[in-house]
Amino acid sequence: MAKRQQKKKKSLWKRLRFKYKLSFFNESTLEEVWSFRISQLSAFLTFFLIAFFLIFITSLVIIRTPIRNYLPGYLPSEVRNTIIMNALKADSLENQLRVQSKYIDNISAILTGNMKVDSIQPLDSTSYIQADYDIPRSEEETNFVQSFEETEKYNLTELNPNPIATEGLFFYKPVNGIISAHYDAEIRHYGIDLVARSKESVLATLEGTVIYTGDDPKYGNVIGLQHKNGFVSIYKHNEVLLKEPGDHVVAGEAIAIIGNTGNLSTGPHLHFELWHKGAPVNPEEYIAF
Repeated sequence: MAKRQQKKKKSLWKRLRFKYKLSFFNESTLEEVWSFRISQLSAFLTFFLIAFFLIFITSLVIIRTPIRNYLPGYLPSEVRNTIIMNALKADSLENQLRVQSKYIDNISAILTGNMKVDSIQPLDSTSYIQADYDIPRSEEETNFVQSFEETEKYNLTELNPNPIATEGLFFYKPVNGIISAHYDAEIRHYGIDLVARSKESVLATLEGTVIYTGDDPKYGNVIGLQHKNGFVSIYKHNEVLLKEPGDHVVAGEAIAIIGNTGNLSTGPHLHFELWHKGAPVNPEEYIAF
């Protein structure tokens, strides 16, 4: 029995190493043009080496060339950030073109007499009048103001010891979205959660100054703004922050891109908090969402 198995192994090895002759003949003269000898083992090894070489070359081309960016999972984070920044720049250029178009339409209407100067509206939501801009007064307006001030200077009702905190303020919605979680101080949820579309712009609710930007393990990318009348607004779970500490922003200006960062985030949304004189307040009491 053992001898038979040994004979089979020798016979198999002999068949693998047995060489075959492959010849090529001229069809007209039947003359042998070219021939070579090859065994089954040699053919298998040759095929294996060719396949290995092709796989190696293909892998090298994918790894060393930009072709890998077109394969799922190979796009690096730097390229993603570049794509996001280019999308933001394209959006800014589109807004600027729209503003310029409105400006040209206003000028054209004024020159043709189809629009009164007093009826011209701001070109965009970020337009505002500087507080130090002195509007010239006519002589009648000056006399009226002096008369009114002289009459009302002894009016005690003008001395309000408890001014309204929101007097002169208009709160912008930080993002267009649906409220998924309301303000609840008992469970230490000092803000509201707004679910919105991915890459939606997060807007400053009031004019103010950026006082904080940073990355928090729980809340992701966070940005905070200081406003007048003692208000502070905080925006959490952002994908990208567009401002830095010390930057001045106007109401309605884009300060971040909504995201899904931080351990406490379960999807693209904005956690928005509003504080007044060091204490949290319910944003729904100040803003119509």
